Amino acid sequence: MDEPKIQEGETEVTKKAIELLTSKGIEFEKLIHEPVTTSSEASGARGSSLSQGAKAIIVKANDKFYHLIISAAVPLDNNKLRKVLGARRVRFATKEELFELTGCLPGAVPPFGNLFGLPVYMDNALLSEEIVYFNCGSHTISLRMKRTDLIDVTNAQIADFHRTE
Repeated sequence: MDEPKIQEGETEVTKKAIELLTSKGIEFEKLIHEPVTTSSEASGARGSSLSQGAKAIIVKANDKFYHLIISAAVPLDNNKLRKVLGARRVRFATKEELFELTGCLPGAVPPFGNLFGLPVYMDNALLSEEIVYFNCGSHTISLRMKRTDLIDVTNAQIADFHRTE
């Protein structure tokens, strides 16, 4: 039997993220939409710009996993990221590692690495956005919140690891 490619509705991860935000008194808006698996599909479903998308990426560097938050509008720069993490090699987590670490399928991971015991780094390209959107443990549920609150609740370190032309 094929494994599911879409996580729909409120998952345990969705509930944990909402509980975290609520317990800290952080305002957010929950959006329910058709299943989306890409950043461009998500921005269309949410009615937001691509640059407001806070894309969560899990990478492995120096035998340790890291949770990255990057603008959906800019690509990752591997050279810059290796310098930020002090690593010779960095690779994306496999689908299996991603699920084992987060309980989420690709495209459903929220930017709350702290929920998974992972250090969080936010790319500075997101600093120009006051409001950010992201999938939250599901391909059909997104959250909208202030970027400053996202930094506070995740304790994200700000760094530059996006590609510039």
